[in-house]
Amino acid sequence: MKVLVPLFGYLIGSIAIGVPIAFALLFASAATGMQMGGSSGNPQIMAAQLMRGTDSVAMMALPFFILTGELMNRGGLTHRIIALASATVGRVRGGLGYVAILSALLFGSLVGSAVASTAALGAILIPMMVKDGYNRERSAALIASSNLVSPIMPPSVPLIIYGAAAGVSIKSLFLAGIAPALYLTIVMFIVWFLIARSKENIRSDIPRVGGRGLAKLAYQAVWALLLPVIILVGLRSGVFTATEAGVVSVVYALIIGVFVYREINLKEAFAALRSAAKVSAVVMFLAAAAQVTAYYMAISGVPAVLTRSLGGLVDNPTLLMIVLLMFIILLGLVLDVVPTILIVTPIVLPLLNAAGIDLIYFGIVFTLANVIGLNTPPVGPSLNVAAAVGNVKVGAIIRPTLPYLLAQTALVVAMALLPELVLVPLGWLDPQ
Repeated sequence: MKVLVPLFGYLIGSIAIGVPIAFALLFASAATGMQMGGSSGNPQIMAAQLMRGTDSVAMMALPFFILTGELMNRGGLTHRIIALASATVGRVRGGLGYVAILSALLFGSLVGSAVASTAALGAILIPMMVKDGYNRERSAALIASSNLVSPIMPPSVPLIIYGAAAGVSIKSLFLAGIAPALYLTIVMFIVWFLIARSKENIRSDIPRVGGRGLAKLAYQAVWALLLPVIILVGLRSGVFTATEAGVVSVVYALIIGVFVYREINLKEAFAALRSAAKVSAVVMFLAAAAQVTAYYMAISGVPAVLTRSLGGLVDNPTLLMIVLLMFIILLGLVLDVVPTILIVTPIVLPLLNAAGIDLIYFGIVFTLANVIGLNTPPVGPSLNVAAAVGNVKVGAIIRPTLPYLLAQTALVVAMALLPELVLVPLGWLDPQ
């Protein structure tokens, strides 16, 4: 316990002066180990924990799903999804807003990253919305908020990270994420409906598409949209594991991009491999560094301190969930999703087990609470990307983001108060 304050002091101080989070975690751990003395400062311990951080079958799925997202993004999927969404919901008042929300859900089921989907969809949809007379700032805010569904809708990178950190089934996490992703989409539709009626009372000039045209657009998009169906059906039926599902998704994405859409050539394939390798390396290194920090937190007694501090809430799991989630949302103001999951999960696991909280259910609500931080300053990665692709200042889209942020936070609280919102649909999809 004596090293607890220095550990967090080193970590917060390093992040405050601009040290990348992974290196800040390693520095804080090394400094703490040397301060503890004895075998704790042995470099071999740090090396062993670094290896342990990525030595996981579940983590092996990560680079495959990241590569799948890269291949799908480069394979012409974005335009086809937007065209299909435009043909179905684009002609009502505020139609392009509904197109953005529906496109985010469909695209998120393939990419699994809010930042990537915000960049891809925002680059196309924000100029379209501005051209049709929509307010640029509100359009960028809508794009940033809509794409928060990507890390929840399977296959999800944060859910893989949490599954590996908590030692729970990736398959169950993927299946449990479907219902909350739909809830999030419905919440976005409702908020946009209210905003569109009062501020964006615009009828889109998207041309009407007849039955034959709609069938053609659906046929063009369905090949890509079959991917999440294949993954979920395969996982649900036990045909393959989460890691094997990642391999299947890469092969399928290549086949669709090369032979069906014919937009992936050798150059694009190598570019996708290079980009996926960079992203995977960053996430894997962060996971390895977080494992070192988690080790020193464990031997410093951090989980025990937390359990004693919040032990009075063990008999009231709902209140415990509310307290933890409010803390996580605040933490999301300064930390990205992946480091938050990696740092917090090992600390709260003993408390969750003592309270009897289902770890799959907690993982979904925990991840959604983390995801909200993607749209909150000062970090707000999705907020910054939406501002960049929308050619607006970040400060200008904070205010129009607030209605969505409040509604999404209310959804997190609702799921904390009513676990059945997650557990009942999961029971239908994944009966134990």
